[in-house]
Amino acid sequence: MQERSERTRRRLVFAGAELFHRHGYANATLGDIARAAGVTKGALYFHFASKDDLADAVQRQGCRLLHEAVRGLREGGASPLQVLIDTTHWLARTLHEDAAIPASFRITKECAGQQPAVMDFHGAWLASVCGLLRMARDAGELAGAGFVGAGEFGDDAGFVGDAGFGGDGEFGAGRWEEAEALVAAALSGIEVLSGTGLSYGELRRKVAALWGLLLPSLVGVARVGDYRTGGGADVDAAEAAGAGAGAGAVGGVV
Repeated sequence: MQERSERTRRRLVFAGAELFHRHGYANATLGDIARAAGVTKGALYFHFASKDDLADAVQRQGCRLLHEAVRGLREGGASPLQVLIDTTHWLARTLHEDAAIPASFRITKECAGQQPAVMDFHGAWLASVCGLLRMARDAGELAGAGFVGAGEFGDDAGFVGDAGFGGDGEFGAGRWEEAEALVAAALSGIEVLSGTGLSYGELRRKVAALWGLLLPSLVGVARVGDYRTGGGADVDAAEAAGAGAGAGAVGGVV
């Protein structure tokens, strides 16, 4: 009985993600979601007291997928910055392949300011981005931006030039908040680009091009070749690990 109940819950979360992604939070009705899941509305209410509860479950699923992907990539032994690059390619792919991710972004945007507050998947994405970027800083990977490890600046602190770039395309050693804000803003745009109807192949090329612009500023021109910017087998492996871990019921954020 419990296994059947869990299967029903998973079907409802899957159907909710599909319809929230396709129609938006306001226009996706619980009746439509129950029909898409092949269950009665009463069965839906057994698992979720309201549409807010179901939306939270969809976002928890999105967060779980994100955290499992990051964990899988980190366990592969790549540097923090490479893990961040690979995570952005994971996002580009998963935005097309698992409705829980675009649905989570959409729910967060459409329910902003709602009380009681729903979960914030966009905040979870930014936390992962900024956490990996801080790890890269502390590991000494961001020398091109003037960070020599553990948040310390090089000797030439301060942005160079009116646009913040030196003659060789590198950042001067600006404040950490500025570097973090630049990367976070740029990577938040991946979901926006996906919403314009780009194919996965097109989105993947744009993510690679984005890193082509960011990396010289972060690591220095001489080290750009140390990083894979086009995605690859490591991203596929992390996705597979996340899918395997998701075979059970939807859980909380890890």
